[in-house]
Amino acid sequence: MNDSEKLSTYPIKSPWYFSTPLICILFAAWFVYGIPVLLGILLLVAKTKYEKKMAAQVQNQIQDLSKRYADAQALLTPEMQDAHNLQLLVTSLHAEEFSANKHLSDIKSEAQEALLKKQNDLNAIEKQIAEKKKELICMDEEVLVQEFGLYTPQYDFASALDYKEELAKIRQDQKDLIKAKKAVLGNTEWTVNNSKTQGRKMVSDTQKLLLRAFNTECDDLINRVKYNNFDATLDKIYKSAETITKLGSVMKISISRSYLDAKVKELRLAFEYREKKQEEKEEQKAARAEQREQAKIEREIEEQRKKVEKEQTHYQTAYEKLKLQLEQNPENADLLTKKEQLESHLADVDKALSDIDYRQANMRAGYVYVISNIGAFGKDVYKIGMTRRLDPQDRIDELGSASVPFNFDVHAMIFSDDAPALEAALHRAFENKKLNLVNQRREFFHVTLDEIKEVVRKNFDKTVEFIDVPDAEQYRISQKMRSEMS
Repeated sequence: MNDSEKLSTYPIKSPWYFSTPLICILFAAWFVYGIPVLLGILLLVAKTKYEKKMAAQVQNQIQDLSKRYADAQALLTPEMQDAHNLQLLVTSLHAEEFSANKHLSDIKSEAQEALLKKQNDLNAIEKQIAEKKKELICMDEEVLVQEFGLYTPQYDFASALDYKEELAKIRQDQKDLIKAKKAVLGNTEWTVNNSKTQGRKMVSDTQKLLLRAFNTECDDLINRVKYNNFDATLDKIYKSAETITKLGSVMKISISRSYLDAKVKELRLAFEYREKKQEEKEEQKAARAEQREQAKIEREIEEQRKKVEKEQTHYQTAYEKLKLQLEQNPENADLLTKKEQLESHLADVDKALSDIDYRQANMRAGYVYVISNIGAFGKDVYKIGMTRRLDPQDRIDELGSASVPFNFDVHAMIFSDDAPALEAALHRAFENKKLNLVNQRREFFHVTLDEIKEVVRKNFDKTVEFIDVPDAEQYRISQKMRSEMS
């Protein structure tokens, strides 16, 4: 910027009475007889003249300075002009260098701060990764339990024995592939020391080594496969085959597709075989429980029959003696009263024997019970089952043994000539409300008592008395004691 440019930027200082705010105030006060407006106009005209005068003076100063600058330039020799220009250039370069150094210093400082921040972030991420790895190692089983895909069965054999036979067959197929040298592929033209024989031996030895590693890993995975890790196990088998291919890439060694498919089939068969074995084990357990229940029923019926027959013999003997006494004294009121009582007892005994005969002959007669255990399972969880016991409460007491913290409460005890049909109807009505959707023999349902009542009314033509509020004595007392201790 030259001198004229600098001077042109200087503001022209006016007297205070030429200030714009003052003039505006005067114009705003027009309503005071017009005098302020007139005064404002005069000041505005005077200000304009004053500014023009000052501008002319400044312009004269600029012209004078420009002339003096031109005269000074004319006095300079070419050498002095060059030196002056060089000095200006050096000064400019120094200024640029200083500015560049400052900018570079700022960049370095920002870069160091950014690098330090990134390093801190990286350290925090690495620490978090280490912690997550620890959690993953510690909680691996829990993660697998929480996140797994539902397995779709590939085979439908009737028994575990059929699965076992198919497993033996697929393992034999794998042995046949190994014998035929079709389990692992490789470069048969490989040479060692210009010898194809040594090359083939080296490829064969490497194939055996890699195949052994693959088989060992697959055997370990197959032995540990469960419902919650099947997908992960299948993925590991495929990744193991990929790893073998990478390790043997130089010699073009890889697991053949047919052998890999055989291992996958073995994995599926092994998993389904274990599931079938567990299913059969559950069925056998249920069958043994049914046999035990049937044996108990038969014992109960036999014991009850003996007890009733003993009572029948007792009352019949007493009745015969009483008849002899009545023959001698037929008008005795006490004897006649005793006779009526004995006849009533004998009638009850006959009815009891008839009931026992009916229960023994009709294997479908029994009780359908609706019970709950609010302390163990919470509200609106009911067990709907059936028993053929003569005294159904015995079965309820067995269910409330040491396997649950509190006894079961009975909401309804329904005697039916076809108890299995009534039980099945209730189970079908609440099929989608079972707590255990896998094991159909677990008879717990998340329903309300009103829903159960409605289904019972639709499938049972007799009146059933329900107990709406469970007694749950031990549970409620325990809750009370716990609240007093806190």
